[in-house]
Amino acid sequence: MITYRATVDVPRELVAYVASLLRAHRRALGTRKGTRQLTPYRQAVFGLVWFRNRGVDIGQLGAGFRISRATSYRYHDEVVAVLAAQAPNLSDALERVEADGWSHLILDGKVVDSDRYAEKTVSKKGKTIDAYYSGKTHDFGGNIQALMRPDGFPIWISDVAPGSVHDLVVARIAGFGRDLPAAWGPSLGVVRGVARDR
Repeated sequence: MITYRATVDVPRELVAYVASLLRAHRRALGTRKGTRQLTPYRQAVFGLVWFRNRGVDIGQLGAGFRISRATSYRYHDEVVAVLAAQAPNLSDALERVEADGWSHLILDGKVVDSDRYAEKTVSKKGKTIDAYYSGKTHDFGGNIQALMRPDGFPIWISDVAPGSVHDLVVARIAGFGRDLPAAWGPSLGVVRGVARDR
């Protein structure tokens, strides 16, 4: 077996921030010091390396950190969870829109590829179908919707819904109702895929 050192292009401040989130998460769980294979800092590095190299196999990445495949998946999921907990909810995102006075917003979605899930559901026609199979992409995946500022930077992302669920239904489940634009004031309107001035 050959070992080597590698460098990941993320700032130390980001690693320290993620490590602080992991430390707080471990305290909340009541995890005793010295009982984990990686320190919060090393786990933060592990998670950020995965984010920067999304094609890498988690088990192989874990081997570089001398942790098992199962532990690699657990640590990966934990990093994703503590970061996801920092994301703003829809109300916070809309308050920011109002405070910053943006002229319009973009609401758009995507079906993200995933492994096939065994979950079944019943279609509108009464047939049993794979919940995560998307007729739009003709593949398995999860449907997410994102609210973006005018330059395209996302300010809010929905929870993942099964790929068989239509974009507009996912948006409605997330809190976009017919009367939602009125809550922002009469000057702003939102339509699927694009938001524009009324």
